[in-house]
Amino acid sequence: MAELTHMIDSEVFLAFSTYATIVTLKMMLLSLLTAYFRLTKKVFANMEDTSLAHSTEDKKKMIRVDPDVERVRRCHQNDLENIVPFIVIGLLYALTGPDLATAVLHFRVFVVSRICHTVSYVLALPQPSRALSWVTGMFATFSMAYRVLSTALFL
Repeated sequence: MAELTHMIDSEVFLAFSTYATIVTLKMMLLSLLTAYFRLTKKVFANMEDTSLAHSTEDKKKMIRVDPDVERVRRCHQNDLENIVPFIVIGLLYALTGPDLATAVLHFRVFVVSRICHTVSYVLALPQPSRALSWVTGMFATFSMAYRVLSTALFL
């Protein structure tokens, strides 16, 4: 228990907590952006969400796919696929006792890459902007995973 208390008080864990919170909030904001696009464009996925319309025919017109809504939704899905592993691996990484500067570099690289990924995805910037930001974030996560495995692997 003392080790857990020491880990929670460590600067690496505090840095991880800060950066994990930033990317989690960014991911949550994409949910709001999706809702904004759905409401402003009157595009919904479920019939019960069309309560703004009066006639059944108008409700049916609201159940459709919109490219802008789908773009934000895919960006949000990509966040889920990348931020959740970052949080799990980053927590395990923090437990390995890495150097603070190295840990902060990993966390910052990941966070900046995810912000760049979101901007390039939502604004439809030309490739390879989105791909490079995605690869950069994956590299940071895999680098932390390597540290976890090389530190904790019992052979």
